[in-house]
Amino acid sequence: MRLARDGDAGALGVLVRRHEAGMRAVALSLLGYGPDAEDAVQDAMVTAIGSIGAVRDPVAAGAWLRSVVRNNCRMLLRARRPQPVADAEWFLPPAGGPEEFLERAALRDWVWHAIGALSETDRLVTVLRHFSGVRSYEQIATVCGVPVGTVRSRLSHARRSLLASLRNTADLAHPDSAQQIGAREREAADAMAAAMRGDFRYVVDDLWWPDAELVAPVAARRGGTDFAVRGMECDLEAGVRQRLISVVAADDLLIWETELLSPSSDPEHCPPGAVWLHALSGGRARTVTLFHPVAG
Repeated sequence: MRLARDGDAGALGVLVRRHEAGMRAVALSLLGYGPDAEDAVQDAMVTAIGSIGAVRDPVAAGAWLRSVVRNNCRMLLRARRPQPVADAEWFLPPAGGPEEFLERAALRDWVWHAIGALSETDRLVTVLRHFSGVRSYEQIATVCGVPVGTVRSRLSHARRSLLASLRNTADLAHPDSAQQIGAREREAADAMAAAMRGDFRYVVDDLWWPDAELVAPVAARRGGTDFAVRGMECDLEAGVRQRLISVVAADDLLIWETELLSPSSDPEHCPPGAVWLHALSGGRARTVTLFHPVAG
């Protein structure tokens, strides 16, 4: 328990496996046999990855894990009622952001290695759901161009695959994901600074393929690099500015989140933020989806 709290991925894997039977017993007692019980246990396992530091007494680890399962079961029971109920966050600490979850290098690299092993479609919905401002099923469906039911099924499949990979790789050494993310953060900061100077054409020429496409799903508009450059130029002429907030990077996926600043003369000119979803090929953008998340 003490090693797990200090970020030892192998110790955390052992801890979860040791208490898995007791966690499953709680789920079965509340939900009966079926996929919901297994989901409640898996959710608790991933919660442990992000929140194990909250358990101060090593003797209480098993009781804490069972209580997480119990809470997950109660949420599933409530979700069976007709009214919509928001999902429990299964990947991130309840009161924090991605940076709190990724602060310990061993756990960070372990998780990103597992995410990298997912299929392209499962990895996309997982990263959007848990590491971006595109959080709701409806928003993810819009960005991906698929029905909400497909998003749900992909997230469910991704969760099972991710847990299996985490169980199987806890004792292995993993590549340093911070190096890749850091390089992409510096690249994004330079690109956004150039765009705000009016040099977005150079950004596109440097980071996008010549035949890359920009997609705006909400507006149902799409076009090539000239379309993207014209859009940025129009925003600048209107007095709109963007400020980089965060960057998420995987092997073939890159997300920029920006804050949009409307001109003082027209404070409602633009939505508060944007998500730039880059689908990469050979390190450059093949498709860029521009989406404006709506809170709630």
